[in-house]
Amino acid sequence: MTGAPALVVGSGLVGAGIARRLAAAGDPVTLVSRHPPLLPPEGYGARWAALDITDAEACGRLLDRLRPGRVVLVHGPSDVTWCEEHPGEALAAHAGAADTFATLAPDALIVLISTDNVFDGASPHNTESTPVSPANAYGRAKRQAEETLLAKAARAVALRVSLVYGHEPADAGKWLNFFAACAHRLRCGERVEAPDDHWTTPVLLDDVAEVTAALLHAGHPLPPVLHLGGPDRVTRAEWATVVARALGAPADLVSPVPRARTRYASRPVNACLTSELLAALPATENITVRGVREGARLLASAFAGPPAV
Repeated sequence: MTGAPALVVGSGLVGAGIARRLAAAGDPVTLVSRHPPLLPPEGYGARWAALDITDAEACGRLLDRLRPGRVVLVHGPSDVTWCEEHPGEALAAHAGAADTFATLAPDALIVLISTDNVFDGASPHNTESTPVSPANAYGRAKRQAEETLLAKAARAVALRVSLVYGHEPADAGKWLNFFAACAHRLRCGERVEAPDDHWTTPVLLDDVAEVTAALLHAGHPLPPVLHLGGPDRVTRAEWATVVARALGAPADLVSPVPRARTRYASRPVNACLTSELLAALPATENITVRGVREGARLLASAFAGPPAV
């Protein structure tokens, strides 16, 4: 299906990374969001259009104009703390948009980027067959989006991803991904407090984009739910130490603290995903998902140079 129009809904770190990967494969890509992306998508071959995903009529006009063969939903508020404070708005944004695109794009293959927060954290290893039990309002909103999409769309996949990380500039805003936030602070010689009782399986942005592109180009049926987590199960404190070492910063700048003292208090203790299916799919069997140490080495040069002022 290379060359078929693709639509990526959401222009944050993950949405922009997926759009960049699809454009590199030669696909016509449109990236849509309420506000322009931090980095202009024209630089990597995509285009951007403004869209309020809560406006079903606007979504319909866009779909009539673009007629995408493939849609990636990376939409809605992703800050867990904000969603906990605004559960109704979070649910409306995530589930409402899934309903809209499932209804108005019946012939498209739709990939919904979902989350490990659909689990309560009781198990250190959540697979596709693990019963869901959302940990928080964000998890409940994403789970409802999954159910809505899979019930209404003829061809759809809910791709649950673990904590995604990659490079973002220091001025990207206060919700920098954890890796980038740590890297910028460590590079400035600042102390980083990170939970030593919150486990995750971090996954590199480039690997998320690679897997998503492979699913969109698959010429065979796909399972309704897939998991994508990195191969390493680490605490955020352990991960921050890996980042420090990759940057050549003193490891003792990382201070392990209890999760309850941080903004991660409402996250599941085990925000971890493993897959029983991904490696066996013809579309993804040759993709190697990289661990945190290799990911840190790959990203270290992007944070090199004098600290931002």
